[in-house]
Amino acid sequence: MAKIRKDKKRETPALATTSLPDIVFVFLFFFMMVTTMREVELRVQVTLPQATELIKLENKSLVRNIHIGRPTLELQRTFGPETRIQINDAFVDAVQVQEVIIAERSAMPERDQGQMIVSIRADKDTRMGIITDVKQSLRRAYALRVNYNANQLTNVHR
Repeated sequence: MAKIRKDKKRETPALATTSLPDIVFVFLFFFMMVTTMREVELRVQVTLPQATELIKLENKSLVRNIHIGRPTLELQRTFGPETRIQINDAFVDAVQVQEVIIAERSAMPERDQGQMIVSIRADKDTRMGIITDVKQSLRRAYALRVNYNANQLTNVHR
């Protein structure tokens, strides 16, 4: 039978670092897969209106954004100060919205095409005529699920 010696002090073994590069690589790969980068550079200034009843959208991969507002200060020299419609990284007219939304829908997987949501992010000072023109183009493109972005209204008196 073996005897246990208690007179020697035990030393803690050194930490094995051979698998450390593998662990770091796995974490890096994980974050690369789950992180999405903002793909659209805002070319218009949008100050969202305020609302009391807001609902958060769950599946953002189904959402296509339309930004409506005045161009940024740098772009006002080129495009002027009037209100513009931006889809992705390009300015479009209200008539072109239909073509762009149809192209966006056809680029989606077939199972998601019927669930596409168009989100309008319009500046609070945008004239309603522009919003109406965009909505008419969306109707012609059969994009009938429309969402309007707003900020939560604080200090509501009821």
